[in-house]
Amino acid sequence: MRHPFLLVVVVAITLMRVSAQSPAATGALAQRIAHTDPAAYRALSAVHGAAGSMSFTGLLNRGAVTPEFNFLHRGVIPAGSGIGHHFHNVVEEMFVILDGEAQFTVDGRTASVKGPAGVLCRTGHSHAIYNPGPAPVQWMNLNVSLVAGVYDNFDLGDTRVGAALDAIPMFMTIRLDKSLLRAAGARGRGASIPPPPPNAVLSRRVAGPAMFSTTWSYIDHVLVPPGASTPELPHDGLAEAYYVFGGEGTISVAGAESGTAAVRAGDAIPVRIGETTRFTSTGSAPLELLVMGVARDLAAKTQLLTGAQR
Repeated sequence: MRHPFLLVVVVAITLMRVSAQSPAATGALAQRIAHTDPAAYRALSAVHGAAGSMSFTGLLNRGAVTPEFNFLHRGVIPAGSGIGHHFHNVVEEMFVILDGEAQFTVDGRTASVKGPAGVLCRTGHSHAIYNPGPAPVQWMNLNVSLVAGVYDNFDLGDTRVGAALDAIPMFMTIRLDKSLLRAAGARGRGASIPPPPPNAVLSRRVAGPAMFSTTWSYIDHVLVPPGASTPELPHDGLAEAYYVFGGEGTISVAGAESGTAAVRAGDAIPVRIGETTRFTSTGSAPLELLVMGVARDLAAKTQLLTGAQR
């Protein structure tokens, strides 16, 4: 009689442990999600020798995704303000504007770019941004290093105020245009593109691995319709950082911190090597995501460069 009793006790203890671990795992996942809060922005003047001031906060900090990942910042650049002209020799950086229009500079060439859009500055190059107005510009900043734990800059003492503008940008620009998103497997090739099913997840790779010189590998733009989910995605050689442009939903993660957590507009979520993810859109509007992929190492990025593109 003692053996069945012991079996019941063991099963009960196991169930108690599982039930105790699951909320903790879900809580750990929720704790890594950063929320955009303008009240938490800190104001800085003359950033890299720029005109005016700006305010921002770090949503994801050094090492949040991979050791080479430095940060994802979110902030606002008022009219008449910017980030001064400066070099990066170890890191590469992308300024993103979510609305409005701003003057971007790369290697001394300046052009006006309308948001939502981003401009990349690769390692060994210089860049700046200036908002001539009349309204503030919502801004993001993404940064990855060639060397883990290193951030570098060399300021040029140039505000770029009144810089001559090129009619066409002479640098790499990405457009975050929802009208360009397509369902998986969609092909144009000059033919008309049939409308996707109402529940189809739409996406577009707006920046591929050849654009970057570090382990930074891509930027994707993804739209998940209400009630739909993305396919499960294993992160074997590539980690990802997500920023939620709009909508609300959940992220489910399988891995060391398995669980499901709610996400909403303004959230930033780091996903690490060895985890598997799925997003579900739960609101009345689509869940819109910016996805930043960073490879485990340059060998993993080389496989992405030489293999089939997602």
